[in-house]
Amino acid sequence: MSRVKRGNVARKRRNKILRLAKGFQGSNGSLFRTANQRVMKALCNAYRDRKRRKRDFRRLWIARINAASRINGVSYSKLIGGLKKSDIKLNRKMLSHLAIVDPQNFKEVVTSVKN
Repeated sequence: MSRVKRGNVARKRRNKILRLAKGFQGSNGSLFRTANQRVMKALCNAYRDRKRRKRDFRRLWIARINAASRINGVSYSKLIGGLKKSDIKLNRKMLSHLAIVDPQNFKEVVTSVKN
């Protein structure tokens, strides 16, 4: 049986990994074996952190809403419960944006929830 050398295929595969590793420090960006390990780790981290980013932003929005609502004399949980009862459909992202950019309108939302 004849020997298969994988000339073009192997080089394309290695170059694909090295392109993904471009910009990594030291041999992590230039030597195939270490670059392959770093790229696999980087792809795992990217996948995990795409999920984590959603959690982090939600936590940030909740913290902002909590701070702004406490300034207006209502706790976060009371505010969210009141919004659900009064059928005001504002998500947490929009509420936190309101709290930062337009505190006067946020105050109006809070007072409508209080009543």
